[in-house]
Amino acid sequence: MINLLPPEVSRGYSYARRNVGLRRWVLIFVIALIGLGAIATYGLLTIQQSKAHYAKEIAASEELLKKEKFAETQKQVQDIASSFKLVAQVLGKEVLFSQLIKQIGATIPAKANLTGLNISQVQGSLDISAVTPDYKTATQVQLNLADPGNKIFSKADIVNIACKSDANAGDRPCTVTIRALFAPNNPYLFINSKGAKT
Repeated sequence: MINLLPPEVSRGYSYARRNVGLRRWVLIFVIALIGLGAIATYGLLTIQQSKAHYAKEIAASEELLKKEKFAETQKQVQDIASSFKLVAQVLGKEVLFSQLIKQIGATIPAKANLTGLNISQVQGSLDISAVTPDYKTATQVQLNLADPGNKIFSKADIVNIACKSDANAGDRPCTVTIRALFAPNNPYLFINSKGAKT
């Protein structure tokens, strides 16, 4: 094809075509910038709206907690829990003496008489005193109490055995004192008794 246009006009058309292409690209960039601005504006508005919504929810929750006195209720629950632990500790050391005395009476030899039970300063132990006709029976009391088959004491030690030799001593002149330590699974402690589990 032969170009019959003068060179100036031909260059003008060439520049015009370039201008149209450049305008098209500028228009595309402007539309893209407007789109990005719209997306950014929408995102910011959504974030602001979410912040306002959560601030309202937090304020409503705080108001509800104040109304229901949450802090006071929590303190009361902690006080009750502490009291319950204290009760469990006290009951764990509480001895059911009525049943314990029967079991000790059944455990000691027939010739011995139980004369006293004293709570010892040593935690979880008991001082037991009995009168017996002789030294051998006094030691038998200790052996019977220390027997694990009785499930009363984990150990029993003789503190003292004293035998009188005078005429006024009667038919049971020997007195034995035994310190016995309760077994951990002793059924005569309140916390281990069946009554405590109901």
